[in-house]
Amino acid sequence: MAARWAGGHCGAVLCLGASREGLVASGGERGELALWDGGGGGSPVGRLRLPPEDDVGAVAFCPRCPSRLYASHGAALVVLDARALAEPVERFQVNEEEINCLAVDEAGGFLAAADDSGAIKVVDLASKKACRALRHSNICSSVAFRPQRPQSLVSCGLDMQVMLWNLQKARPLWTTNLQECETEDNPQSAGQLFNPPLAHSLSVASCGNIFGCGAQDGKVRIFRVTGVKFERELEFKGHSLGVSQVLFMPETYWLLTGGNDGKVLLWDVSSDVGKQQKSPAKSLHRRKAHAPARKDGKLNKAASNDHARILPKLTIEHGEKVNWLTCTEIKGSRRVLVADQSSSVSVYPLPES
Repeated sequence: MAARWAGGHCGAVLCLGASREGLVASGGERGELALWDGGGGGSPVGRLRLPPEDDVGAVAFCPRCPSRLYASHGAALVVLDARALAEPVERFQVNEEEINCLAVDEAGGFLAAADDSGAIKVVDLASKKACRALRHSNICSSVAFRPQRPQSLVSCGLDMQVMLWNLQKARPLWTTNLQECETEDNPQSAGQLFNPPLAHSLSVASCGNIFGCGAQDGKVRIFRVTGVKFERELEFKGHSLGVSQVLFMPETYWLLTGGNDGKVLLWDVSSDVGKQQKSPAKSLHRRKAHAPARKDGKLNKAASNDHARILPKLTIEHGEKVNWLTCTEIKGSRRVLVADQSSSVSVYPLPES
């Protein structure tokens, strides 16, 4: 059974974020923003409504300064002090359309804001000015900085593109089109993709080289970055409907996924990527020996049936479409927090490693 954190919102909870110090932020409809004390059992410690009551679409804590909270409402950005949630410390706007995702780099120097126009505006947080504008051809749904890789980030969108970027360049270093990959892997399906792989969410593992992407076709794809490109390592059917959220848990290769089918699943992909990751140089040599690198990022045939052998480590029948997932530690145990169309946050225990 899930514990429920209530009292922070009147409408649906749209997004979640957790700090390293146990605070959890939630954003909701009509400008609602709430702060919760995870260590205190999920009691709300602050509430705020941001004018002009646009939905709070994304929240992110600064890794370097956990009391600093960034939130988007509509196309605007605000900086808040999580120690005393009150009026924003700062307000600024660099995006032109509604923001879907925020990411802050490890050093706390840059913030990336992905929006409905397909733009990713990268903000220098010292000056609060956009220093780079990156772009998808359709809505950009998710963006994430790579741990241990300064100025490197990945993104995905409803254009079915997954992209690798470096902040020194305006063009992506590498791009994979999920629809083209699907057609290549299944030639019979060409022109018949009734459920196209619109990319909704991505998450980077703590190593910085492995990331996962969830799409509308219900599939989860795991990629490995090598230098200035990436290739698919795994692909498996995760949900019967679209995958709305993916989240790598810290310091592990455990991946949480949430779907439009109302399920939250936990996958352990360490046996598939973990051993190789421990020795990336040897891993690259092995891959070259067995199969030449594909410049189009397509999946090797040997891995085309991964979904048949990968089973979830844990299945949570949440029952509602998942809007957002985050993970935090409460009283010494890991928990997954789930936001949906209700006004509360659901909290489920996770197994120990």
